[in-house]
Amino acid sequence: MDVVRVMEALAEQGVTVLFKADAERMREGRKPWTFVASGNPFHEDLHRTDAVSVEACLKTCLPQLRERGLIIPE
Repeated sequence: MDVVRVMEALAEQGVTVLFKADAERMREGRKPWTFVASGNPFHEDLHRTDAVSVEACLKTCLPQLRERGLIIPE
């Protein structure tokens, strides 16, 4: 999956997207990757997913974002 394409598609729909790799959590063997989405349609809420990889973040969060009516490329 093209992560940049996904992020651009979300941004075009009013969503601010952040992917983060946390070195400290990686060293500790915890889920180092974080995906955060905010803005439309979340209002004041955030959508956050922590996972072991970028792919795992996307596998978890993208279906939830689609349920909110967002259009996300495959």
